[in-house]
Amino acid sequence: MTSASIPLLSERHRSLLDALKYRGRATVPELAGELGLNVETVREHLRTLETAGVVRRDGSLRQGRGRPEIAWVLTPRAEALFPRREGETLRELARYLVDNDQAHLLGAFLKSQIAERREQGLARVKGLSGTERAREVRAILDEMGFMPVLEQGDTTLRLCHCPLRDLVSATDLPCREEFGLLRELLGNTVDRVSHIVAGDPACSYRMCSSA
Repeated sequence: MTSASIPLLSERHRSLLDALKYRGRATVPELAGELGLNVETVREHLRTLETAGVVRRDGSLRQGRGRPEIAWVLTPRAEALFPRREGETLRELARYLVDNDQAHLLGAFLKSQIAERREQGLARVKGLSGTERAREVRAILDEMGFMPVLEQGDTTLRLCHCPLRDLVSATDLPCREEFGLLRELLGNTVDRVSHIVAGDPACSYRMCSSA
C-alpha cells in the first residue's frame, strides 16, 4: 500500500496520526488533550480517518469513574504515511552483492520472483493479438505499478513509473528481467527507445512486428 492510494490529509489529520503513532493506542479525550482540540473535533477527524482506512477502533479504556472510552490505533495501511527505509536498504543490499561478485544470487532471486508473474501474464494474453494483446499487457503492468500508457496507435508502450527505482540504481538486473517479460507478454519484437536509468522521463518500448 502506498501513500498515493491514501486520500490527502489535512495538517490536523496528520497531527492526529502522529499522536497515535507515538502513543500506540489512545482515546478521544487523550488525543484532544494532547492536540489542544475539543473532543467533538477529534471524533470527527477520527471518523474521516477511519473511512480512509488508516485508523480503527481497538476496544476501550476506562479512565476514572466514567464510562470506558473507545481506544483508537493506526491500521497497517497507515504505515505508508511514515518514513520507511526498505528501498534504501534494498539498494544497499543489491550494491553489496554486486560489489562482492554475488550478483548471480540477485539475478536468481529476480528470475524466481518474475516466474510466477510471467506464467499468470501469459495465461491472460493467450489467444490475444495486436491491439487487444497490447491493452491486456498494459493492464498487467498497471497492476505491477509501472503506470503504463499505450501511444502511437498502440505500438509503443511507455512506462511512466519504475516501482523498483531504488534497486535499479544499484544494478540493471531488474531492467533485463522487465525487458524479457515484456517480449514474452507482447509476443512481438520489442525495442527499448527510452530508459529512465539513462535519464529519460520514462521507459518506452516500441513493438516492431506482430506475432
